[in-house]
Amino acid sequence: MADSTTPPRGNLVLFHSPNSRSMGTRVLLEELGAPYELRVLNMKAGEQRKSPYLAVNPLGKVPAILHDGALVTEQVAIVIYLADLFPEAGLAPAIGDPRRGPYLRWIAYYGSCFEPAVVDRAMKRDPAPPSTSPYGDFDAMFGVVAEALRKGPYLLGDRLSAADVLWGGALDWMLKFKLVPELPEVKAYVARVCSRPSFARIAAKDAELAAAHEAAVAAEARAS
Repeated sequence: MADSTTPPRGNLVLFHSPNSRSMGTRVLLEELGAPYELRVLNMKAGEQRKSPYLAVNPLGKVPAILHDGALVTEQVAIVIYLADLFPEAGLAPAIGDPRRGPYLRWIAYYGSCFEPAVVDRAMKRDPAPPSTSPYGDFDAMFGVVAEALRKGPYLLGDRLSAADVLWGGALDWMLKFKLVPELPEVKAYVARVCSRPSFARIAAKDAELAAAHEAAVAAEARAS
């Protein structure tokens, strides 16, 4: 999962399930050239809700990582943590770099504004009043994203960053389910980011995992 030139960073474990948010973390690890141990949960069988994993993350969600015994949950925190852990990959502007602020802004915007807005829209819920809504309204929230993508080619201009791995994979999934507007700039950005070899490699591996999980659940149902 990493080449032999990658400096050691201690023991890194990813808790993962296919067809979930943790796919983006797995792609990021691929982009970073990071060595890690993969611990797979069969969410079709409900393993994320059983006590062994609830001891890792009481919310029963993936991704989660353990790094030398330190637990990190929450997708955006994991993106920041991992990209900083492997600075030689060049996917995170360093502190002091003028791009560091915009980089962190886009990662935080994903978790604090974008995802809550998309969930409300998908569930056909009205946003909270402007004084309490984390994102205001969907159109205003997504307009900010679309404007940034029009400037492109990446969120930080010409430089790909870990923020693009996060956003590219998420927007790809949401376009497929028609959860966000199919604007030309959004589709072009998704195609640009998700055409990277790391996405194809992890998609193929996750397809194998998903098929194995489906087969395991079907076999258990037949046996019961």
